[in-house]
Amino acid sequence: MGAFILTFLIDTSTVRQTGRQAQISNITAAKAVADIIRTCLGPKAMLKMLLDPMGGIVLTNDGHAILREIDVAHPAAKSMIELSRTQDEEVGDGTTTVIILAAEILAQTFPYIERNIHPVVIIQALKQALSDALATIEMVSKPIDTSNEKSMVKLIAASIGTKYVAQWSDHMCHLALKAVTTVKVLQPDGRSEIDIKRYAKVEKIPGGEVSDSYVLDGVMFNKDVVHPKMRRHIENPRVLLLDSPLEYKKGESQTNIEITKEEDWARILEIEEEQVRLMCEQILALKPDVVITEKGVSDLAQHYLLKGGCSALRRLKKSDNNRVARVTGATIVNRLEDLKESDIGTRCGLFSVDLIGDEYYASMSRCRDPQACTIVLRGASKDILNEVERNLQDAMSVARNVFLEPRLAPGGGATEMAVSVALAERARSLEGVQQWPYQAVADAFEVIPRTLIQNCGGHSIRVLSQLRAKHATGEHNWGIDGEQGKVVNMEEYGIWEPAVIKQQSVKTAIESACLLLRVDDIVSGVRRQLE
Repeated sequence: MGAFILTFLIDTSTVRQTGRQAQISNITAAKAVADIIRTCLGPKAMLKMLLDPMGGIVLTNDGHAILREIDVAHPAAKSMIELSRTQDEEVGDGTTTVIILAAEILAQTFPYIERNIHPVVIIQALKQALSDALATIEMVSKPIDTSNEKSMVKLIAASIGTKYVAQWSDHMCHLALKAVTTVKVLQPDGRSEIDIKRYAKVEKIPGGEVSDSYVLDGVMFNKDVVHPKMRRHIENPRVLLLDSPLEYKKGESQTNIEITKEEDWARILEIEEEQVRLMCEQILALKPDVVITEKGVSDLAQHYLLKGGCSALRRLKKSDNNRVARVTGATIVNRLEDLKESDIGTRCGLFSVDLIGDEYYASMSRCRDPQACTIVLRGASKDILNEVERNLQDAMSVARNVFLEPRLAPGGGATEMAVSVALAERARSLEGVQQWPYQAVADAFEVIPRTLIQNCGGHSIRVLSQLRAKHATGEHNWGIDGEQGKVVNMEEYGIWEPAVIKQQSVKTAIESACLLLRVDDIVSGVRRQLE
């Protein structure tokens, strides 16, 4: 539906647009994108049902997930969608906020474009507003103690309170916090490295309830041992990781062999067998309990490994193998000739293969200092699991951001309102034409609390006036209760967000508004098909 609306609004494939016309077209496109996800902000957010080209459906209120699925024709609309991707990659949350804010800044500066104020003058005012807004966020934010689990859980709860998983909020917050603390590694220079993309894997298994989800202190993957008689339960295993096949190695180029005698054929088979046996002997010399390879394992190799009392798994993904190496302390070996004792991983407490539902899952758990983990999600259907995963990723991103930069800003539109009031105050002291676009940015920031009130059916004008009055007296912690649409103190209400998310939202929104205002010509490079 979103794709249709945007294509219908502005189709640039036939017309060249210049000057004012191009700027108006860009602002209209930006507003159209924002209107699609405006109702996805806050705890009373509505869900969107999206149909993908393959006929599947996606049910979500995650701004980034919605915009990722939408197909648009207008270049400015594409640029807006790119914003949510930037925000998601940079800080992992605030994707809906950044789109709404960018569109509102463009909409508020629109009258000045109509009055023939030069875009460069407007952009100068926006840049000035950006630095003042960042200073205000710094002022209203406060430091947090990351070792206090209770306050960390409360913070993560604020980020997923607007999401589908809010009903299991407490459980999800503990999952996200445990996952992030597990993958947190202290670097030699004293900084923390938290790579949740590579080392916090989510394994979605349909069945059970969402509350049955847990964090495994190790890794889990959808694999079974290659031979049914191999051990499926090993305590304190010695783990060997390979990136080479345990199969007969054929010639490099196309090798043709002509055989005239039957004995030669028998000898060729013997050579194959000897080569595989030699490989297995090199492995078994180190007495491993579990051998995992990214390539194949031949029937003959399975036989020798089974005789040596070793369990084997094959065709494991590179990313999974890296995680196994991290949790077990093993080194991935490329050549069997280079095998040595130090390549064996011994940090794993338990290797087990279990039947969950109707599939086998191998897991390495009870690891000492794992530094990687697997979050096992359970749920009624794949759609629910996908949505839970999206929400959990946001929660983990929030936890990661706070660990890396432990400062919090009040949520519920309080920070945006504080910025709005501070910019409006500063605008009065400005002289000349710049005062108007500067004031426009101050007005634009009110869109976040206003949208929160509208999404829960509140009276936006009355409540916004109350909130503005609170902030005018310097009470920066007051924001909107997204459940009832009332003005509440965020200090008591307990809704805080990482300051870095707020800063990134403001930077991205204002920078993109400047970029689109600077465009004065849209020329299509697409040739129309002859009818």
